[in-house]
Amino acid sequence: MSSQVTLEKITNLCKRRGLIFQSSELYGGFNGFWDYGPYGTAMRRAVEATWWDYMVEQRENVVGQDSTIICHPQVWKASGHVDQFADIMVDNKDSKKRYRIDNLLEQQSEEVLAKVAELMGSETDIGKLEAAFETKLQEGENIDSVLLDAKVIDPSTDKVGDWTPPRQFNLMMQTYVGPVFSEENKAYLRAETCQPIFVNFQTICNSTRQKLPFGIAQTGKAFRNEINPRNFTFRSREFNQMEMEFFCHSDDSMDWYNFWRDQRLAFYSDVLKFKPESMRTHDHDKLAHYAKAAMDIEFEFPFGWGELEGIHHRGTWDLSQHAEFSGQKQEYFDQARNEKYIPTVVETSVGLDRLMLALLCEAYDEDEAETAKDGKEVEGRVVMRFPAIIAPVQVAILPLSKKLAEGARELHAKLKPFFRSEYDEAQSIGKRYRRQDEIGTPFCLTFDFDSLEDNCVTVRERDSMSQERVAIDKLANYLMDKIRG
Repeated sequence: MSSQVTLEKITNLCKRRGLIFQSSELYGGFNGFWDYGPYGTAMRRAVEATWWDYMVEQRENVVGQDSTIICHPQVWKASGHVDQFADIMVDNKDSKKRYRIDNLLEQQSEEVLAKVAELMGSETDIGKLEAAFETKLQEGENIDSVLLDAKVIDPSTDKVGDWTPPRQFNLMMQTYVGPVFSEENKAYLRAETCQPIFVNFQTICNSTRQKLPFGIAQTGKAFRNEINPRNFTFRSREFNQMEMEFFCHSDDSMDWYNFWRDQRLAFYSDVLKFKPESMRTHDHDKLAHYAKAAMDIEFEFPFGWGELEGIHHRGTWDLSQHAEFSGQKQEYFDQARNEKYIPTVVETSVGLDRLMLALLCEAYDEDEAETAKDGKEVEGRVVMRFPAIIAPVQVAILPLSKKLAEGARELHAKLKPFFRSEYDEAQSIGKRYRRQDEIGTPFCLTFDFDSLEDNCVTVRERDSMSQERVAIDKLANYLMDKIRG
């Protein structure tokens, strides 16, 4: 990530170029919800397609599904979401502000944090403190006065708050199915895309005749009633997930866990071209009782390190829960082992919107480009250095003059079936280059008067700004080689 990037610059660029902007902006916006404009939609679809190709299309042991957003309510009862899927929150009676406990603690001084840790019998690490609050609430311990006794500051007032007792706030979004708004008709928008995969395991196993080990992948919307959505698309109330659940025998599960960990790291470095210093891994210290291992792949955003993807060893927990709540067996008969067992699951789960934000931050750069403007030799430019495979526009066709529009549009028509392309004839060629740089277009093709004679165009590369004359009949292969690497 460039040292010049800030979240403000990213949000401004996204609004200016129609990448991402707040939902319902006409009515003042809706916190925690984001709309994708033409360029943002093109890029997000490309990122999702790249993930799908890497995780499903290139493999014989992973298949896909697309489930409904609303499932039977018992799905979420079995998964634990109805009873346990909650954030810890507190309110300041004076300021009327509500905070998630980890967000509030992150904004305290070392002295205050140390006092909270002492009262909670924990270390000052925010994650461990949050876990301590969760444990004590579940065990019914009285921690009502901890924030008051530690003199925790309200960030909105810089004064010690009159804090309510910490309490858990369920993140499931509720709705109703049917004509009557009653408890019997209550349902939930899915909080994650993986649970329908577990519910459909037996059906997919039987219909595809897949043998273990194999995986089921899904992408799609998920919803969480976040207390405090923040940091642009990093924490939203509606978001897209890309998940894969890999079913295997418990004896082989740690080998598969390590395999998928390495595969996911390779995806970021080899396919999406993240720099090594932009990413790190973090193994979980505290594991769920059913898990053998869990780790996060983290990215350094302008606001600090944040989770991008989780790799989880989920054991047999999910299938066992659904077997218990549904009364239907979730066992698999392994002919090779002559054994019947509930499969162990290894999960990879990444948020598409967080990944989009990480790509925007990683790609953002400011440098200088040659110009003839106002007698200057160079001027500053903002350039998004997206990998060509996921750039919203891969190829821009720019006629040097509007008189050349016919030939340039014919070229555009030839390339459009193969690349995300754009035709642009408005303003000077220099301004068009800058515009394409800001949306991250890796290749600009200038159709000039010589093109009418030699059937060639000038290909300008975004990152090096080098220019090369290429024959029109060889352009498709030339660009394909460049984009596919």
